[in-house]
Amino acid sequence: MKGTNLGEFEELVLLTIAALVSEAYSVAICDELEKYTGRSAKLGVVHAVLNRLEKKELVKSRMGEATSARGGKRKRYYEVTHAGKVALTRSKEVREAIWRVIPGFNLEGSL
Repeated sequence: MKGTNLGEFEELVLLTIAALVSEAYSVAICDELEKYTGRSAKLGVVHAVLNRLEKKELVKSRMGEATSARGGKRKRYYEVTHAGKVALTRSKEVREAIWRVIPGFNLEGSL
C-alpha cells in the first residue's frame, strides 16, 4: 500500500465515494460534494484526486456499460478499498482525539 495520509479534499472525495456506494462516478461525486459542502467541485480537480487515491490504492475503479444516453461512452465507477476504509477510520479517530482535548468543545450533541 502506498501513502495513506489524506488531504482534506481527498478525505471528502473518499467519504463521498463510500456514501454513494455503487453509484460513485465523477459527476455524481462532484454533485454530492457540492450538496454536502456548499462548494462547487470542479470535475478536473475531482479527477486528479481520484487518480491520486487510486495510486495510493485507497480506491479502485471499474468501467460501467456503454449507454445511449452518454453517446456510447462508459462511466468509470469508484469503490473504496479496504486500505481506504482503514485510512478514513484512522483520519476520523485522529480528528476526534484532537477535538476531545480542545477546552470548551464538546462532540456530543454539537450538531
